[in-house]
Amino acid sequence: MNALQIIEPEKLHGDVFTMIGKEWMLVTAEKDGRVNTMTASWGGMGILWNKKVAYIFIRPQRYTKEFIDGSERLTLSFYDEEYRKQLSYCGTVSGKDEDKITKAGFHIAHHHDVPYFEEANTVLVCRKLYAQELSEACFLDSSLIEKNYPLKDYHTMYVVEIEEVLAR
Repeated sequence: MNALQIIEPEKLHGDVFTMIGKEWMLVTAEKDGRVNTMTASWGGMGILWNKKVAYIFIRPQRYTKEFIDGSERLTLSFYDEEYRKQLSYCGTVSGKDEDKITKAGFHIAHHHDVPYFEEANTVLVCRKLYAQELSEACFLDSSLIEKNYPLKDYHTMYVVEIEEVLAR
């Protein structure tokens, strides 16, 4: 496996709609020396506050949220199609209940003390800038609530600065 190299964010390959929405990503953070991750398919990338940013959405009941809230930095990592089964597994099993990282066959690595997995083909090393809970009162299209929030478990949106990009 080729080592990851630092690249400019503008040189990211692929489009964000495919990377996040179809190929999925792992959101990974470390808290108190423990690493946790979850699969996500909601988010995006762009420019905000004159910074290159990504934004992600985490439901309150997700165990990984504790790790994101407890750390300044996190990674968003992307994988080749051969890891689809592991990504699906990491999105359906809680790290609170079992060591899903080991069971998925992922190997933890660190870049400047921020965890990611050796198997990734692209890693965004990010610093949290902003977090806000979504609110029912702010939805302009109420059908989104019915479809996505029958339990009223609104996501927290995180805006993160993309500090570095590692890619093969």
